[in-house]
Amino acid sequence: MRVEGMTLWVAGTNAWIVAPDGTDECIVVDVPPEPDRLRRRLDELGLRPAVLLLTHGHVDHVGGVGTLVRAVTPAPTVLLHGADLPLLQDPVGTSGQLGALLAASGLDTRPPEVVQSPEDGEEISALGLRFRSLHTPGHTPGSTCFLLEPAPDQRVLFSGDHLFAGSIGRTDLPGGSLPDLLRSMEDQILPLPDDVRVLPGHGPTTTVGVEREHNPYLAGLRRRRVVPGWTA
Repeated sequence: MRVEGMTLWVAGTNAWIVAPDGTDECIVVDVPPEPDRLRRRLDELGLRPAVLLLTHGHVDHVGGVGTLVRAVTPAPTVLLHGADLPLLQDPVGTSGQLGALLAASGLDTRPPEVVQSPEDGEEISALGLRFRSLHTPGHTPGSTCFLLEPAPDQRVLFSGDHLFAGSIGRTDLPGGSLPDLLRSMEDQILPLPDDVRVLPGHGPTTTVGVEREHNPYLAGLRRRRVVPGWTA
């Protein structure tokens, strides 16, 4: 299985390519407003994006979706939590100065015709892989982390802008809430095993164990329960 990141657009947003062995299709986690560069890399790898998992609706994570879904046949399946759908439906009008940059880019900002909205805890099967949707409001109301569970020793968390190496997502934008983010962290992330790799929406990768031990924003939080099926 290939898991490869690309840092795109002015916000330095990480898009993640997940490609199972033995297929020419892939899953892409987040699509920043630089879809041509993403497509070139996919073409180099001989991959077609079949599924787009969107961690939240901010423009630097979804601004390339409209262009990408209309450039690929058949169009990829798009998943985004329902609470963030208004951001995807109007990425320019809901994004301030970054929205103005998107408008000036000439990209197709129309939303996909169909968007699936995963529920908290929902299992998502894609290309033979199994993801679990973890609703983590705080950065945005619909912020979602996607937990990839290919094997017990290969678990990966795509954390979007919820959790970073040494930090957390900002909560001062419309819809943000620090209490909600910390509650989501305590309920959804800290119960996970230490060896889960964290692939964030910005910056370097890390692990749940490293962040539990060293992330200053997580100090004082405790694990209140264990996600079913896990040994924490």
